[in-house]
Amino acid sequence: MAVFSPGALVRRQVYIPWVRIPPGRLVELPGRGGSTYVTDTPGPSADSPTIVLLHALGCTGLLTWFPAIEPLSRRFRVVTLDQRWHGQGIRSEEFSLVDCADDVAALIDVLGLEDVIIAGYSMGGVVAQRVWRQHADKIQGLVLCATTDKFQLNAAERLFFSGMGATMLGARGVSRSRTALTAARATARALDLAPSDIHEWAMREFRSTSPWAVGQALAALGRHHSRPWLGQIDVPTAVVVGLRDRVIPAARQISLARAIPGATIHDIDTGHAGCVLESEKFVPAVVEAAATVNARRRDFRRPA
Repeated sequence: MAVFSPGALVRRQVYIPWVRIPPGRLVELPGRGGSTYVTDTPGPSADSPTIVLLHALGCTGLLTWFPAIEPLSRRFRVVTLDQRWHGQGIRSEEFSLVDCADDVAALIDVLGLEDVIIAGYSMGGVVAQRVWRQHADKIQGLVLCATTDKFQLNAAERLFFSGMGATMLGARGVSRSRTALTAARATARALDLAPSDIHEWAMREFRSTSPWAVGQALAALGRHHSRPWLGQIDVPTAVVVGLRDRVIPAARQISLARAIPGATIHDIDTGHAGCVLESEKFVPAVVEAAATVNARRRDFRRPA
């Protein structure tokens, strides 16, 4: 009898690009309640600007961004991290987008990063917005991909997120389970090995975030609403829009871009998982968007 293998199923059904996976390490974030898994890929020179990449819901820094790291590193120092409750990220009593943004700011300080652009995909784009809101002095640009300013825009979404919030309230405490934390990190540490099969690696990366964590993060996303202050964003911003996105429709992504002064729009014919499953389209677009922000960043000066 054949043994079922999720990796084999993925290999048959899904194209995942083979690229080099950069090494990483656990970095302690003082005052943030723990450490997180970070990769730090150098740019072409010591004074290259830095781009910090924030991942999507239920993923890790590497799983969302691995196809784009090497192309981006031709222009930037490229940093990824696992956000709290994801992969090897910090475990806390509750999941909050405010905390996620503060974690990013703490990492910028710990690594001594300068000339920082924040790029976020889906949930990462929401966190990127909050990084500007909470720590505008630490960043000089934003690249927002497949993201939005608000999720509860119709009755079905309001019902979904209301139910998710109530369900996750009952599950509070799971995050601090030593068993859950140990299992997640043990799984993720397997990634220190050079993967011989990119599909198996991707499956291990995906499994390193528990369904409980995804539910808590979903509930937090349902409370996100940045429209009242999007017009105050004062750093160069680019928005990468997936035209076939069914999770966050393109119209919402474009509306987000139009609410941010001077934001450029970079549209591509991809769905919501285009960062990996259609990386041949996504990667050139995000590199172009980042380069556009970087060119404008050189002329950016925040009023004293």
